[in-house]
Amino acid sequence: MKEAVKIRELCSAERAANFNEVVLGYNEQEALEEAKRCLQCKNPVCIKGCPVGINIKKFIGEVAKKDYKAAYCTLKDKNDFPSICGRVCPAEYQCRKACVLTKKDSPFASEQAINIHFLERFAGDFGNEKKVDVVAAHDGTVGDKKVAVVGSGPAGICCAGELARQGVKVTVFESLHKTGGVLRYGIPPFRLPRTVLDFEINCLEKLGVKIITNFIIGKTKSLNDLFAEGYSAIFLGLGAGIPSFLGVEGENLCNIYSANEFLTRVNLMQAYKFPEYHTPVNIGKHVVVIGGGNTAMDAARVALRLQKMNGIKPNTTIFYRRTEVEMPARRLEIEHAKEEGVKFEFLVQPIAFSGDKNGCVQKLRSLRCKLGEPDSSGRRRPVPIEHSEFEVECDGAIIALGLQANTILTNAVPELKVDKYKDIIVNPETMETSIKGVYAGGDIVGGEGTVIEAMGMAKKASRAIVNYLKACN
Repeated sequence: MKEAVKIRELCSAERAANFNEVVLGYNEQEALEEAKRCLQCKNPVCIKGCPVGINIKKFIGEVAKKDYKAAYCTLKDKNDFPSICGRVCPAEYQCRKACVLTKKDSPFASEQAINIHFLERFAGDFGNEKKVDVVAAHDGTVGDKKVAVVGSGPAGICCAGELARQGVKVTVFESLHKTGGVLRYGIPPFRLPRTVLDFEINCLEKLGVKIITNFIIGKTKSLNDLFAEGYSAIFLGLGAGIPSFLGVEGENLCNIYSANEFLTRVNLMQAYKFPEYHTPVNIGKHVVVIGGGNTAMDAARVALRLQKMNGIKPNTTIFYRRTEVEMPARRLEIEHAKEEGVKFEFLVQPIAFSGDKNGCVQKLRSLRCKLGEPDSSGRRRPVPIEHSEFEVECDGAIIALGLQANTILTNAVPELKVDKYKDIIVNPETMETSIKGVYAGGDIVGGEGTVIEAMGMAKKASRAIVNYLKACN
């Protein structure tokens, strides 16, 4: 079996000084070589690893035959956003992990597994560059029904696209001034260029989707207002926008950010282009990022770039309670962070921040840890070691411990049932909520997940909504 074709990347020295895309993708020859490695299995189990059910075997076979337009159309049949997903999907835990070239019981894909995501990106970029139009025919059985989609993150835009393809008149309501949700405010441009994001979201308008920004459902209008305006069904893709914190002494000192605020300032408000954009971020000389997920990697890599761009010698360190083996972040993102100069401190638990006389953070105090018995996540629990306290300089900190449900709408609509985490409760078969005609998906339902998992829920909801609309005729 031939070795997997390595992906081209910017060198670490060059990329750490700007926000240009790091992973450059396959050229045609590289894509052909990688596609021809696919065994074209009689039983393509990789498809089961894809939350939206892309016909992976078929599209890779079409790439191998140089029929790139057909490959693009095959992707679009299940996924309206192949260029986005080809860049940000954790394929090593999903389709690539299911590839027969990965050993059974492996926690993530082997190096020999087919690089399905890079081939998806190649075919997606081909379709975007050639402006290939893919408009599915529909039978008109939904009539002139209208559906409101709340939120333009992965779940929202996926649901909108699926419904529009069925002839439904869709309006997307977005609270921010730009669309994309976490794709825009949470993922840095060096992982997902804004030109790619804008192009694939703009494709929705070609399908007839109307998008309204600066509009907060639960404040600007209620769900009942939407029903009164003639919307037959509503999909809620609200996301999870409330950050979690450590709950330790000194956490309210200046220059301590939640990762959500930090990345939103930089990615959405383009703080890295200050003073062209009037949204500066006060970046320190000793930045500590606390967490071990993809958001922590993004925050650390952004902080290091800002240090370089501001003439500060890069000194950004990730603090994580467990070891690298237990880190939930993608292996690729961990390696990129290391290559760019991000430092790592494993088995440490922050216990307090201290500040200077001006109220700005100055130091972080932590304890060393060891791994104990597995907890409910299946990972070994970090256990603090007595008398292991130590202190580091820290004039900037970013807390990346995950996000909780945004409760603006659910607080305003008590009939909308939520669980103990404030996530919306749905019927898992239809994604319908406790309110008839109201559906939900994405992070507001299952807590923080991946882009493609949110899209999988949205596709399930869109099918149920179409059936609901047909039954209303």
